[in-house]
Amino acid sequence: MKVLVTGAAGFIGSHLCQRLLADGHEVVGVDMFLFKEWEHFKQYHIQDFIQHPNFKLVNGNLLELDLQELLEGIEVIFHQAAIAGVRNSWGTNFRQYVELNILMTQRLLEACKDLPLKKFVYASTSSIYGITDGRTSEDKPALPISPYGTSKLAGEHLVRMYHLGFGLPATSLRYFTVYGPRQRPDMAFHKFLKVVLKDEPISLFGDGQQTRDFTYVSDAVEANILAMNHTEHGNAFNIGGAERSSVNQVLTLMEAVTGKKIKIDYQPRQPGDPLHTWADISLARQKLGYNPKITLLEGIQNEWDYIKKMYHYLEALY
Repeated sequence: MKVLVTGAAGFIGSHLCQRLLADGHEVVGVDMFLFKEWEHFKQYHIQDFIQHPNFKLVNGNLLELDLQELLEGIEVIFHQAAIAGVRNSWGTNFRQYVELNILMTQRLLEACKDLPLKKFVYASTSSIYGITDGRTSEDKPALPISPYGTSKLAGEHLVRMYHLGFGLPATSLRYFTVYGPRQRPDMAFHKFLKVVLKDEPISLFGDGQQTRDFTYVSDAVEANILAMNHTEHGNAFNIGGAERSSVNQVLTLMEAVTGKKIKIDYQPRQPGDPLHTWADISLARQKLGYNPKITLLEGIQNEWDYIKKMYHYLEALY
């Protein structure tokens, strides 16, 4: 099949492109390389498949690209492109979240509404739920506590409306704290392991007792593949990981993996960060056959290996 992946040089998007190419699909990847200071990371992400004969990279903004031309022959769309980050979404920064998470999604949906697509898979987030208590199922009211969560919920509502109004064969995946190789430089595990590599202290917001349902990136990619092949539409699924843990427990595992004692610089909790997330993935298990496999220890080891290799490469290059 001919597949479009937006955010193709990003964290999950690059892994998804690689998996789709390995499965024999023709992949068109779009990325706007928004943050110039991160561009060398993205170039590193795609170096393993940029020359693949079935891959085409389009560098551009979905708000400006000719979508009719871009979508020519496309059968499946994975809409991963977004501006992420809870802490940066407050204040005047929110304008960018509106443009890239809401307006960009609506423009893409409008261009897709009359196409004979097999599937439109939207990357949503656990941040739509806000404050939770215990396992969170998909029927919990969505009450985000950050502008980022609000923007992604708006995108999810748009997807649902285009399904109801135009029959768009869409599925939304609500990711819970995805980690692994190719994480953005502003994401916690990447930041933690980078400073451990440099023997610097970790800046930790809060006391470390906050818990997350950590989802390894290959499990998140598998969820996308399962959603692509799922014949029901207009639904949303929680995508959580094989293990739930506190941040303090994660740091203990990082010490075991890196062989280094971690120094912590405690900072105040930040607005918009929930204390706990816990995905009820029973619906995804039942409907998609989703079964996360990668343990935290294995996942952190993989990310540590990636961090060491990547920064060694970038230091030699720059």
